[in-house]
Amino acid sequence: MVDTAQNVNRIVLRCVALVGTSSAFGKTSLIVQIYEIQTPTEAEIILELGVDHIGSVVLSETEWKNPEIYDTVRLAQSAGCRSSLIPLFNTFDQPESVRQVLRYYQPDIIHFCDSLSDGMGIRDVCRKMIDLQKIVKKEFPEIAIMRSIPIAQSEFAHQVPTFELAGLFETVSDYFLTDTLIVESAAPLAPSTTEQPVSGFIGITGRTCNWEVARQLVESTRIPVILAGGISPENVEESLTLVRPAGVDSCTGTNAIDDCGQSIRFKKDPEKVKRLVEAVRKPQR
Repeated sequence: MVDTAQNVNRIVLRCVALVGTSSAFGKTSLIVQIYEIQTPTEAEIILELGVDHIGSVVLSETEWKNPEIYDTVRLAQSAGCRSSLIPLFNTFDQPESVRQVLRYYQPDIIHFCDSLSDGMGIRDVCRKMIDLQKIVKKEFPEIAIMRSIPIAQSEFAHQVPTFELAGLFETVSDYFLTDTLIVESAAPLAPSTTEQPVSGFIGITGRTCNWEVARQLVESTRIPVILAGGISPENVEESLTLVRPAGVDSCTGTNAIDDCGQSIRFKKDPEKVKRLVEAVRKPQR
């Protein structure tokens, strides 16, 4: 990348300026986390807009070594921001795969977003996921763990055991991230979830979760909660007012849009990210 050192210095100064602005109002800065940033070129643009966490995704267990994601992680860290990395493959039976990903990328945060509920209860894989997070905490104590906790849309919130899951994972997590589990049927004897955008995982639905449940999670847990699920420049202020999380995460809501009006995965709209950051950083918050 041309003039990389100069660009990193400029981004660092921008991050420092934002922290100073937040401190002037006597409060800790709200975290702005943006997914899915897969290249250093896009990361550079997004970092200059003042985000705190850059999120990337390892899409394959077999092709897990991606030099562009590696450079994205390094750029975020050099800029004084934090990198968050999702291993988007079956991790609970493959602890060695997780180890090799962490050794190679060395992110600040590993983010697990496996689906923990089928909309009717807790999945059996939860115990294996807890054991995996214990391994990560023991072997990689310098890397924080973010765990996605499912919350349904407003009308189906009672069908997802959000608080029970949070209780199970709290001691092996450093952050919770709320995300939307799509539930389509409330019939007691019928399968109650539809296929998620990525099978076996929650996230990138573009739909908001039940914010009242999210607020209760914030109030009941001892670890920071990042609010995700359909967060956009248009609704982020309202969400912060109602939920009072430690920060917000946006993916689909800040993506670019194609000619058919569909969200383009892995391509951000810098103007949307800019508007979202500005809304979060408003002094009166």
